[in-house]
Amino acid sequence: MALPGLIYLFINNYMPLPGLVLAFKKYNAKKGIFGSDFVGFKNFKYLFATKDAFIITRNTICYNLAFIVVNTILAVFVAILLAEMTSKIKNLYQCLILLPFMISMVIVSYLVYGFLSTDNGFMNNTLLPLFGKEPVNWYMEKKYWPFLLTFVNAWKVIGYNSIIYISTILGIDRGIYESAAIDGAGKWMQIRKITIPLLKPTVIMLTLLAIGRIFYSDFGLFYQVPQNQGALFAVTNTIDTYVYRGLLELGDMSMASAAGLYQSLVGFVLILGANYMVSRIDKDSALF
Repeated sequence: MALPGLIYLFINNYMPLPGLVLAFKKYNAKKGIFGSDFVGFKNFKYLFATKDAFIITRNTICYNLAFIVVNTILAVFVAILLAEMTSKIKNLYQCLILLPFMISMVIVSYLVYGFLSTDNGFMNNTLLPLFGKEPVNWYMEKKYWPFLLTFVNAWKVIGYNSIIYISTILGIDRGIYESAAIDGAGKWMQIRKITIPLLKPTVIMLTLLAIGRIFYSDFGLFYQVPQNQGALFAVTNTIDTYVYRGLLELGDMSMASAAGLYQSLVGFVLILGANYMVSRIDKDSALF
């Protein structure tokens, strides 16, 4: 049963590993990956020797930290609500909340545009007039976008994360809840003293995996949703979008490989560090 997944991992994740050498070479299609000239760490200067280095690093890290905190809290909250439901419509709710995760980010960008369009958007033509507010040029005002991107990301992914937490909750022995109810514990007490503590290993595992990708960003979220507006680059430009724009202008595969290697190495170190901290606090909750 594991064979298809292992084959996929081997082809997609392990076979390209020798190509990492491209990060240290000046790629020449005629010479090939291994025949191209070696340039050392010159390709990595592309990420650090620019005035935008601080901005793209700050945006990538801060957005991912916000996503981890907000999405974890909301996903646990939604999972507990759904787990406590007893109606037959519970499965429908689970399907509906998972639906945004299945939608392409391209479609999401058009949905967001339908709300925020300056001329025909729902916000400017319907919602803001109800409160006597003037229309806002959303795609030129960067101060709104940290909140908008956090909201869009949460709307899209909490359904998937909550399903994982629901699976953990459903695996908890119901006898524990029955014993707590007999002892006089209400629903809130059961959630606080039983559900949340037993969810801790799953929360830690997903958080550690998210920390490992803290130097990566959802390309579609930061490139397509803001419609690639230059006025928003200060709050929407991340490492991934910066490298993509650089590739469009320079067409340099070596620089892209250097960026990918840098992100992977930093993620690896962060996972080791975070796992070490968790193991020092609670060894049973660590991944390894």
